[in-house]
Amino acid sequence: MKPLRTLAVVGRPDTPALRAPLARLIAAIVGAGAQVRVDDTLMTETGLIAEQPSLAIPAAQLFDGADAIIAIGGDGTMISVARRAAQANIPFVGVNQGRLGFLTDISSKLIEKTIPSMIAGEYREEQRCLLAASLKRDAQRTSARDLEEQMLAMNDVVLSRGSAGNMIEMQVVIDGKPAYTLRADGLIISTPTGSTAYALSANGPIVHPAVSAMLMVPVAPHALTNRAVVLPDACEIVVQMIRGHDAGLHCDGQSHFAMSEGDELRVALSPLKARLLHPADYDYYAMLRQKLAWGETADKFHGETN
Repeated sequence: MKPLRTLAVVGRPDTPALRAPLARLIAAIVGAGAQVRVDDTLMTETGLIAEQPSLAIPAAQLFDGADAIIAIGGDGTMISVARRAAQANIPFVGVNQGRLGFLTDISSKLIEKTIPSMIAGEYREEQRCLLAASLKRDAQRTSARDLEEQMLAMNDVVLSRGSAGNMIEMQVVIDGKPAYTLRADGLIISTPTGSTAYALSANGPIVHPAVSAMLMVPVAPHALTNRAVVLPDACEIVVQMIRGHDAGLHCDGQSHFAMSEGDELRVALSPLKARLLHPADYDYYAMLRQKLAWGETADKFHGETN
């Protein structure tokens, strides 16, 4: 693969614990002969700007000329970066400083071992699907300037009940054909990447990220026959809110919108792709075994010994 000459580094704001791994990451990049550009807010908040001020670049210019983006943090950081990277058509790498880390597959403990190898071209590129969603609000209940919202999601788009705790009722239409009316706590529309996120906790299937598809996963449906469905990549899903006081729409758990009765959500796969770079020895199934503790006995899972 092509060597990486210029790398942009981003991380979650207000995370003082990033100082040490960020310093090690910068040193590893420079030591491998590549140029590094770091979000100026991250440099300031970690205190590293006093030591290396020339590396700090404003967020609006950070990706200019970058061969790849390195996100240091957890999966939430990666998902946020992935949407921006897809719009700029720049691949990205994840260094795990969080907990599970389904996307951030490079442990911060392995920065010095893994990052120089990837800079030298020893990596694999994998493209991930994104969701394009639009929320059209009922014109009778909303002012004209707030009629429509456009969203992009890497994991999922979620309709959920409000704080009152009542079920919501939705009409679901797929490619112009009625699928079902759903009464539930919510509905998750997910990418294969998101199949190991919220959708998994709602008993959705794990779908390999190489599959170009969408998932619909009901959350606590009133009718137990409402099950998760995997849909082909060319589908368009339309969800109309029938009943749902204080219901909400959430994209990747990071963007939030109020929904009212009569509002309409449309979701399809975006033409944009997220370009994720893995180390050369990356193994998807090994990652699942590790993160989901597949094959572990109960005593080993809980750290006990006989």
